[in-house]
Amino acid sequence: MKHLVVLTGAGISAESGIKTFRDADGLWEGHDVMEVATPQGFANNPELVLDFYNQRRKQLHEVQPNSAHLDLAALERDYHVTIITQNVDDLHERAGSSHVIHLHGELLKVRSTKHQNDIKPWTSDLVLGDVCDQGHQLRPHIVWFGEDVPMIEKAIEICEQADLLLIIGTSMQVYPAAGLMNFVSAQTPIYFIDPKPSVASKSNLTVFADTATNGMKKFIDLLKTH
Repeated sequence: MKHLVVLTGAGISAESGIKTFRDADGLWEGHDVMEVATPQGFANNPELVLDFYNQRRKQLHEVQPNSAHLDLAALERDYHVTIITQNVDDLHERAGSSHVIHLHGELLKVRSTKHQNDIKPWTSDLVLGDVCDQGHQLRPHIVWFGEDVPMIEKAIEICEQADLLLIIGTSMQVYPAAGLMNFVSAQTPIYFIDPKPSVASKSNLTVFADTATNGMKKFIDLLKTH
Protein backbone atom coordinates (compact mmCIF):
# COMPACT_ATOMS: atom_id res chain seq x y z
CA MET A 1 0.00 0.00 0.00
CA LYS A 2 1.49 3.34 -1.05
CA HIS A 3 2.23 5.96 1.60
CA LEU A 4 0.36 9.20 0.89
CA VAL A 5 1.64 12.08 3.01
CA VAL A 6 -0.65 15.10 3.23
CA LEU A 7 0.38 18.57 4.39
CA THR A 8 -2.66 20.65 5.36
CA GLY A 9 -3.12 24.25 6.45
CA ALA A 10 -5.77 26.82 7.25
CA GLY A 11 -7.36 26.68 3.79
CA ILE A 12 -8.88 23.26 4.38
CA SER A 13 -10.56 24.33 7.62
CA ALA A 14 -11.63 27.74 6.29
CA GLU A 15 -14.37 26.03 4.28
CA SER A 16 -15.76 24.69 7.55
CA GLY A 17 -15.98 28.24 8.89
CA ILE A 18 -12.74 28.47 10.87
CA LYS A 19 -11.06 31.78 10.22
CA THR A 20 -7.34 32.28 9.75
CA PHE A 21 -5.40 35.36 10.82
CA ARG A 22 -3.66 35.44 7.43
CA ASP A 23 -6.94 36.42 5.81
CA ALA A 24 -6.98 39.82 7.48
CA ASP A 25 -3.66 41.64 7.43
CA GLY A 26 -2.13 39.83 10.38
CA LEU A 27 -5.19 40.16 12.60
CA TRP A 28 -6.69 36.99 14.03
CA GLU A 29 -10.33 37.53 14.97
CA GLY A 30 -9.51 41.21 15.48
CA HIS A 31 -6.39 40.63 17.58
CA ASP A 32 -2.77 41.29 16.74
CA VAL A 33 -1.22 37.82 16.62
CA MET A 34 1.70 39.07 18.70
CA GLU A 35 -0.75 39.67 21.55
CA VAL A 36 -2.41 36.26 21.46
CA ALA A 37 0.06 33.88 19.84
CA THR A 38 3.43 34.54 21.49
CA PRO A 39 4.94 33.70 24.88
CA GLN A 40 5.38 37.46 25.44
CA GLY A 41 1.71 38.07 24.82
CA PHE A 42 0.78 35.40 27.36
CA ALA A 43 3.19 36.85 29.92
CA ASN A 44 1.83 40.38 29.39
CA ASN A 45 -1.87 39.54 29.48
CA PRO A 46 -2.64 35.89 30.26
CA GLU A 47 -6.37 36.53 30.72
CA LEU A 48 -6.67 37.98 27.21
CA VAL A 49 -4.82 35.03 25.72
CA LEU A 50 -6.81 32.42 27.63
CA ASP A 51 -10.08 34.10 26.63
CA PHE A 52 -8.96 34.25 23.00
CA TYR A 53 -8.41 30.50 22.88
CA ASN A 54 -11.60 29.87 24.84
CA GLN A 55 -13.45 31.63 22.02
CA ARG A 56 -11.59 29.57 19.40
CA ARG A 57 -12.49 26.41 21.31
CA LYS A 58 -16.16 27.39 21.39
CA GLN A 59 -16.08 28.09 17.66
CA LEU A 60 -14.57 24.66 17.04
CA HIS A 61 -17.54 23.01 18.73
CA GLU A 62 -19.83 24.79 16.25
CA VAL A 63 -18.21 23.65 12.99
CA GLN A 64 -18.02 20.34 11.19
CA PRO A 65 -15.50 18.64 8.88
CA ASN A 66 -16.10 19.47 5.23
CA SER A 67 -15.90 17.20 2.21
CA ALA A 68 -12.13 17.72 1.85
CA HIS A 69 -11.58 16.35 5.38
CA LEU A 70 -13.94 13.45 4.64
CA ASP A 71 -12.31 12.68 1.29
CA LEU A 72 -8.88 12.52 2.93
CA ALA A 73 -10.18 10.11 5.55
CA ALA A 74 -11.75 7.92 2.85
CA LEU A 75 -8.40 7.58 1.08
CA GLU A 76 -7.26 5.35 3.96
CA ARG A 77 -9.14 2.54 2.21
CA ASP A 78 -6.55 2.51 -0.58
CA TYR A 79 -3.49 4.25 0.85
CA HIS A 80 -1.45 4.47 4.02
CA VAL A 81 -2.29 8.12 4.76
CA THR A 82 -0.39 10.34 7.18
CA ILE A 83 -1.66 13.89 7.64
CA ILE A 84 0.77 16.55 8.85
CA THR A 85 -1.29 19.61 9.66
CA GLN A 86 -0.53 23.17 10.67
CA ASN A 87 -4.09 23.42 11.97
CA VAL A 88 -4.93 23.25 15.67
CA ASP A 89 -8.51 22.04 15.16
CA ASP A 90 -9.63 18.40 15.34
CA LEU A 91 -11.55 18.29 12.05
CA HIS A 92 -9.26 15.67 10.49
CA GLU A 93 -9.84 13.37 13.45
CA ARG A 94 -13.58 13.98 13.44
CA ALA A 95 -13.68 13.19 9.72
CA GLY A 96 -12.12 9.81 10.46
CA SER A 97 -8.42 10.24 9.68
CA SER A 98 -6.40 7.97 11.96
CA HIS A 99 -2.82 9.24 11.51
CA VAL A 100 -2.64 13.00 12.19
CA ILE A 101 0.39 14.98 13.34
CA HIS A 102 -0.29 18.51 14.61
CA LEU A 103 2.76 20.68 14.03
CA HIS A 104 1.33 23.71 15.82
CA GLY A 105 -0.44 22.01 18.71
CA GLU A 106 -4.08 21.23 19.41
CA LEU A 107 -6.86 23.51 20.57
CA LEU A 108 -8.54 20.75 22.56
CA LYS A 109 -5.48 20.13 24.71
CA VAL A 110 -3.69 22.17 27.38
CA ARG A 111 -0.29 21.83 28.98
CA SER A 112 1.61 22.93 32.05
CA THR A 113 3.47 26.21 31.79
CA LYS A 114 6.35 24.53 33.64
CA HIS A 115 6.48 21.05 32.07
CA GLN A 116 5.75 21.13 28.34
CA ASN A 117 5.19 17.37 28.10
CA ASP A 118 2.48 17.49 30.78
CA ILE A 119 -0.41 17.62 28.29
CA LYS A 120 -4.07 16.83 28.87
CA PRO A 121 -7.36 16.96 26.91
CA TRP A 122 -9.44 20.10 27.49
CA THR A 123 -12.79 20.92 25.93
CA SER A 124 -14.13 23.74 28.10
CA ASP A 125 -12.89 27.21 29.08
CA LEU A 126 -9.39 27.53 30.52
CA VAL A 127 -8.96 30.27 33.11
CA LEU A 128 -6.32 31.65 35.49
CA GLY A 129 -6.18 29.29 38.43
CA ASP A 130 -6.50 26.11 36.34
CA VAL A 131 -3.28 24.31 37.22
CA CYS A 132 -1.44 21.08 36.50
CA ASP A 133 -0.92 18.38 39.13
CA GLN A 134 2.22 20.18 40.30
CA GLY A 135 0.34 23.44 40.79
CA HIS A 136 1.55 25.33 37.71
CA GLN A 137 -0.83 27.35 35.53
CA LEU A 138 -2.12 25.55 32.45
CA ARG A 139 -1.82 27.15 29.00
CA PRO A 140 -3.18 26.27 25.55
CA HIS A 141 -1.27 23.41 23.90
CA ILE A 142 -0.41 25.67 20.97
CA VAL A 143 2.98 26.31 19.39
CA TRP A 144 3.23 30.08 19.52
CA PHE A 145 5.44 32.27 17.35
CA GLY A 146 9.00 32.09 18.62
CA GLU A 147 8.59 28.63 20.13
CA ASP A 148 10.12 25.38 18.93
CA VAL A 149 8.02 23.04 16.79
CA PRO A 150 8.55 19.74 18.62
CA MET A 151 6.91 17.55 15.97
CA ILE A 152 8.96 18.86 13.03
CA GLU A 153 11.60 16.10 13.18
CA LYS A 154 8.89 13.42 13.11
CA ALA A 155 7.27 15.22 10.17
CA ILE A 156 10.56 15.27 8.26
CA GLU A 157 10.98 11.52 8.77
CA ILE A 158 7.49 10.90 7.42
CA CYS A 159 8.04 13.10 4.35
CA GLU A 160 11.22 11.17 3.56
CA GLN A 161 9.09 8.00 3.38
CA ALA A 162 6.36 9.43 1.15
CA ASP A 163 5.36 7.73 -2.10
CA LEU A 164 3.08 10.67 -2.89
CA LEU A 165 2.86 14.13 -1.33
CA LEU A 166 -0.35 16.18 -1.29
CA ILE A 167 -0.30 19.81 -0.12
CA ILE A 168 -3.70 21.32 0.54
CA GLY A 169 -4.90 24.58 2.08
CA THR A 170 -1.50 26.04 2.84
CA SER A 171 0.54 28.65 1.01
CA MET A 172 3.76 26.94 2.12
CA GLN A 173 5.06 30.30 3.32
CA VAL A 174 5.36 29.59 7.06
CA TYR A 175 8.54 27.85 8.20
CA PRO A 176 9.50 25.28 9.31
CA ALA A 177 6.40 23.62 7.83
CA ALA A 178 7.06 25.20 4.41
CA GLY A 179 10.34 23.32 4.13
CA LEU A 180 8.78 19.87 4.48
CA MET A 181 8.19 19.41 0.74
CA ASN A 182 11.94 19.54 0.27
CA PHE A 183 12.36 16.29 2.19
CA VAL A 184 10.52 14.06 -0.27
CA SER A 185 12.65 12.36 -2.90
CA ALA A 186 13.08 14.06 -6.28
CA GLN A 187 10.98 11.29 -7.89
CA THR A 188 8.04 11.60 -5.51
CA PRO A 189 4.92 13.05 -7.20
CA ILE A 190 3.77 16.25 -5.48
CA TYR A 191 0.19 17.54 -5.76
CA PHE A 192 -0.64 21.08 -4.67
CA ILE A 193 -4.20 22.34 -4.07
CA ASP A 194 -4.57 26.09 -3.49
CA PRO A 195 -6.80 28.82 -4.98
CA LYS A 196 -3.72 31.01 -5.53
CA PRO A 197 -0.79 28.60 -5.85
CA SER A 198 2.58 30.18 -5.22
CA VAL A 199 4.98 27.28 -5.74
CA ALA A 200 7.60 27.14 -8.47
CA SER A 201 6.96 24.76 -11.35
CA LYS A 202 8.69 21.39 -11.04
CA SER A 203 8.61 18.28 -13.21
CA ASN A 204 7.10 16.20 -10.40
CA LEU A 205 4.52 18.86 -9.39
CA THR A 206 0.83 18.88 -10.32
CA VAL A 207 -1.11 22.01 -9.32
CA PHE A 208 -4.86 22.32 -8.81
CA ALA A 209 -5.67 26.04 -8.60
CA ASP A 210 -8.88 25.50 -6.63
CA THR A 211 -10.43 25.40 -3.18
CA ALA A 212 -9.69 22.51 -0.86
CA THR A 213 -13.05 20.82 -1.38
CA ASN A 214 -13.06 21.15 -5.17
CA GLY A 215 -9.37 20.36 -5.47
CA MET A 216 -9.75 17.15 -3.48
CA LYS A 217 -12.37 15.90 -5.94
CA LYS A 218 -9.96 16.57 -8.82
CA PHE A 219 -7.11 14.89 -6.97
CA ILE A 220 -9.17 11.76 -6.31
CA ASP A 221 -10.26 11.65 -9.97
CA LEU A 222 -6.60 11.85 -10.99
CA LEU A 223 -5.65 9.02 -8.64
CA LYS A 224 -8.26 6.81 -10.27
CA THR A 225 -6.58 7.21 -13.66
CA HIS A 226 -3.11 6.23 -12.38
